[in-house]
Parts: sequence; C-alpha cells; structure tokens
Amino acid sequence: MRKTGPRVVEVVQDRHGNRIEIFDPPFYRKEFEDAYRFIIDDYAVAPREIGLFLPCAVRKPYSQSPSHRLFRRIIDEVLDPADYHIVIFGTCGTVPAELECMYPFCNYHYMLGRTTDERIRRDFHRIEVYRLKGYLEKTRDTYRHRLAYCIGPFRKAVVEASKESGVAVDLLPSDPIIERLYDIDCPFPEGSLSMQGYIDEFREGLVRIAKMVQR
Repeated sequence: MRKTGPRVVEVVQDRHGNRIEIFDPPFYRKEFEDAYRFIIDDYAVAPREIGLFLPCAVRKPYSQSPSHRLFRRIIDEVLDPADYHIVIFGTCGTVPAELECMYPFCNYHYMLGRTTDERIRRDFHRIEVYRLKGYLEKTRDTYRHRLAYCIGPFRKAVVEASKESGVAVDLLPSDPIIERLYDIDCPFPEGSLSMQGYIDEFREGLVRIAKMVQR
C-alpha cells in the first residue's frame, strides 16, 4: 500500500496574507520520534551556563518567525552568546536550536491552540512531558541554569517534566503577570508571548540570570 504524507486539515493566513497549510498533529508521527531519539541517544549538546527553552513557532525555520526574532533580539541584548543555548520545544518535541533545519522540523505546520479535541491535547501533554523529561535528564549536567519562556499547554508540560526529572527549570512569564494579562473574551485568553507585559518580564528575567552567571 502506498504511504501517504501528513494530511492537510486546514489552511490559515499569517499577518502578511500568506497561506499556511496546517497538518495533522506532528507529535504522533514516527519521524518526529526518530529525530527525538537521535537527539537523546546520539547528539552531543555542548555545555553552556544557561539553557533557554522557547516554544516552537508556525513559521519555519523557527529562528525566522516574528516571535523568535523578537525573543532572540532581547536575548542577544542581555546575554553573551557564549553563555547560553536555545532549545525549541512543543509540538515538535525537544530540539536544540542549531538542528532547526534538520528533517522533519522544517517540514510541518501545526497549531495546538486551534485544537479543541481533548484527546489530542491530552496526548500532546503526555508525549511532550516524556520528551522534555528525557532531554532534561540527558542535559542534567549540561547547563547551570534553565529558563523556559512559555504559557498554556507548553508550560504545563515543562512543569511536569521538571518535577518528574528532578531538574529545576525557572518559568517566565510569572503566574501573576499571566493572571493580570488574562482575557477570557479572547480566543487565546493567555495571549501571546510577544505581548509587551510578557516581554518586559522576560527581559528582566534574563538580566537576573546574567548577573548570576557573572558571579
């Protein structure tokens, strides 16, 4: 029987009017698990003072998405590039940023936030906790500090993976800021990580970590 690729389930437009095909959930697909196993079993992650965990983006490669360009600009304004390592996580799994162009990480589009199927959301949580936990355990002695900038289901996965692995991960934005910016009338009540209130706290958190590294 002929194998088929991922199924297109929806077509959306970005802010510039470009059409983006949204596929089936990538975290079920074998090639994502195979890539994850390569990262865990075979890939050598270079030691750094800080591990920065950023959520994946619809635009590929992740570093060229509007949100990641903003995040990276702020990171580079505060931290020395020799001190940190970026890890992308979410529906893609857990991916060292330098591997963002490795197959299949540039070959899918998916938006968990548009999913209303609770089974899919539960499956995402279970799979991503497993993948984050594995990465945290692998890199237990790779970073001195870890910071995850995330909200929503991605944040819940980080919290559980950190607890199960016993590897501490600081979280931003803080719960009080999330509560302050929460808008129940919006399709995504917690908003976007590009919102100014979140970004301001992200910068402040990076400044604190930079001071810790310099001690």
